Order: sequence, then C-alpha cells, then structure tokens
Amino acid sequence: MKHFKVAILALLLITGLSNVNAQDKNNPWAVGVGVNAVDFYPTNPGLTGHGSWFNEFANADAHYNILPSVSKITVSRYLNDGFTFEVAGTLNKIKHDGDINVRDLIYYGVDGAVKYNLYNLFGESTWFEPYASVGGGYTWLGHDLGTGTFNGGLGINIWVTKNIGFTIETKYKHTFDSKIVQHFQHSAGIVVKFGGTDTDGDGVYDNEDACPEVFGLAEFKGCPDSDNDGVIDSEDACPNVAGLATLNGCPDADGDGIADKDDACPNVKGSKANKGCPDTDGDGVVDKDDACPQVAGPSANKGCPWPDTDKDGVLDKDDHCIDIAGPASNNGCPVITQVEVAKLEELFKTVYFDSGKSNIKNNSASLLDEAAIIITKYPTAKFSISGFADSTGSAKRNLQLTDDRANAVKNYLVSKGVSSNNLTAKGYGEANPIASNRTRAGRAENRRVEIKLVK
Repeated sequence: MKHFKVAILALLLITGLSNVNAQDKNNPWAVGVGVNAVDFYPTNPGLTGHGSWFNEFANADAHYNILPSVSKITVSRYLNDGFTFEVAGTLNKIKHDGDINVRDLIYYGVDGAVKYNLYNLFGESTWFEPYASVGGGYTWLGHDLGTGTFNGGLGINIWVTKNIGFTIETKYKHTFDSKIVQHFQHSAGIVVKFGGTDTDGDGVYDNEDACPEVFGLAEFKGCPDSDNDGVIDSEDACPNVAGLATLNGCPDADGDGIADKDDACPNVKGSKANKGCPDTDGDGVVDKDDACPQVAGPSANKGCPWPDTDKDGVLDKDDHCIDIAGPASNNGCPVITQVEVAKLEELFKTVYFDSGKSNIKNNSASLLDEAAIIITKYPTAKFSISGFADSTGSAKRNLQLTDDRANAVKNYLVSKGVSSNNLTAKGYGEANPIASNRTRAGRAENRRVEIKLVK
C-alpha cells in the first residue's frame, strides 16, 4: 500500500509538470533553497505532549525541529493568471514530537503544490507577492514510516531584484497514516527566477517586447524612441527629430499645424491650403512668391495689381498706349478725331516740291512738323501718304518722282518721331490730277502729296 501511494504521488507530480504550457510573460522558472522547520505540537489536540490548534504556534525553541543547513529545495514553473506549480524536497531531523523528545529521526518530504498570487485579487506588485498554496505529497519518517499528505499553506515572496527574492512559507500537512501525525512545516530561503528571453537586452522580455530585436524603453513596451518625443520610431514619421504626437512625431517650428517636412514655409505660420505658407493679402499668391504681399494681385503679375499708368481704365497689360489715355475699345489708345484728320489733310495740301525734284521746300517743313505732332498723339492710327505729279516729263519718270516725294514726306515724319509702322508711302505719277495740267497754276496743284487715315 505504501509503495502504491508513492507511485501515485510521483505520477501526479510528473503529470503536473508535463502539462504546464501557459507560461509567465517574463521568467517562467524559479528555483529556491532554504531551511525548513517541522512542528508537531499545535496540530494534535488530545494527544499526549501536544497542544490545541495553533497553541504556541511560534514557540520555535520548544517545538521546532530545524536542521541547521540547507534543508529545502524547490523548483517551480509559472502557469497563468497568478498560478504557479511547485515541486519541493525537504530534509529534516526530528528531535521533538510536540513536548516529547524522541531519538533522532530522519524526515523526508516530497511535495507538489499549486500556488496562487494573492496580490492578483487587489492589483499588481513587482516586489511583494503573498500567496496561498494547496497540494499534496509524501513524507517519510525514520526508516519505515511513510504517508501521503494533503497540504495547504500561506507564504510571501519578497523580490529584491527582478530575479532574486526572499521567501517565507508556513504549510499545514495533513497525514493519512496516524503513525506520522499532522504537522506544520515552516520554511525560509532564497528564490531565483529565470528563463525569460530578452533578445535585444533592453530589460523588456521578448514576450512583452513590441520590438524584441531592437533596444528600446520599457515605457514603450521595448520599442525605441530615438528622438525622445514620446512617439516610438515605428510610428514616428520623423524618428530622428523630436516632434509632436499629433503630427506623427514630426516637428512644427511655426506652430501652424503642418509638419515641417510638409511645410513649404516651416518658420512662418501659414495655411494647409498653401502648404504652410502665409498669404497676407489673400490673393492666392503666397507671401514668399508675392512681390506685393500687402496688396492683392494676380499670380500672372507676381501677386501685384496690374498698373494703369495713364489712368484711362485700361490696365497696362492690355493697354497699347501705356502713357497716353484712350478708350478700351481702342486698346487704351486715343482715337484721332475727324477734325484732326481734316487738319492733317489741309496741312498736306500746302506741302510743295520743286519741279522735277523730291526735296521738301523749306516753307513746307514747318507744316510737316505740325502734322508730326498730331500723328504722334495717336500711335495706333495708320496713314497712307500718296504722291502725285503733273504731266510734265515722261510718265515713267513722273511715277518714280511721286514715289520719291511720298517717301521723302514719310521719312521726314519718321525723323520727327512718327512710327514708320504707322505710315505707308506710294507714288501714283500723273494719275488723279486735281487741276488742269494746261496751266502753270494747275500743274503746281497737281504736284502734291496727300495723307489719308487708313484706320
């Protein structure tokens, strides 16, 4: 029967260890060493030499059996949600069975227990870990006594580092063979946790590390924040420059809500519509490209309003006569009046040439000067200059002569500031006489130059 119980206990322990599959997030394994004390006194009321329950519970001098050496070894594995499975082996020498002195008896114990971290009921602590345990085991006393036990206890682990702590435990062991009475077993020792993996060495174990292969910070679950802006590098659009979380870790030097990397004017507040640049006058041309940032104007003129130099209501860009006022219907240029056209025609009637020559007579030059003044006032007006001759001489000669006279007048007007583009000159010879070529006076009238408004 005794050996059957031992076999059952061993099977239970092996099965318990082999079915552990949910692990601690950090260090799943722990080993401990310490000392243990066995007390038979406060658990057996009615037996000679024993007291009632918990009587003289802490009377170590009178009732505790202690072996002054390492007398307890534990191996444990974290399960899940605060539960841990532990296997413990203890060794002791019994001198007191309650108040009864006995010959030295060797005490062995092999126990398995499931422990539960009581702090899970209230919160979480990284250093203080009270726990309750329940389990069973087998205890041998002397050379021929042994019994299975049902165990329950309370203990505390106090972690001085992440991996090393002190442990204190009190366990009640209920025996199933009356030859070994139920008893308390107290223990104290050192426990060491291990088994966690920290690939990048940042102090955050891999199963809690969001970036297990990159050195990072615990507050960011093991991920790095190179620029220390509170945004981890994997989510930081600007990982090497401190910025704002609202801008995915990028800086905003001018505080306009647009990240510097996307801001065409990173040091001046602007609008998103203008890629972070200001447009003070609201003309659609940002200040940095606006030659007139305080006055609205079209982009075609670099943000400046189009000028109207002559104040005629026609902008210079559309005005063919920037310095002379004129109506929009004539592209901003003045329109010559019929009165002035008539005056020009009258002036040309008194332009004379010597017979057979194209020289302008001196007394006609002043008349052409006056005509030039009128024509230059109307830079878009086009005129034709026609030369005519009398019938004296050959027709071929007269055609050439009239052409020379018409061009002589054109050249004279051009020399006085009239645009050559506004004048055409052509001779018509003896054609179109205005007087009789039979008289001297008539021939003089036919040697003439005329001017006509073309448009």
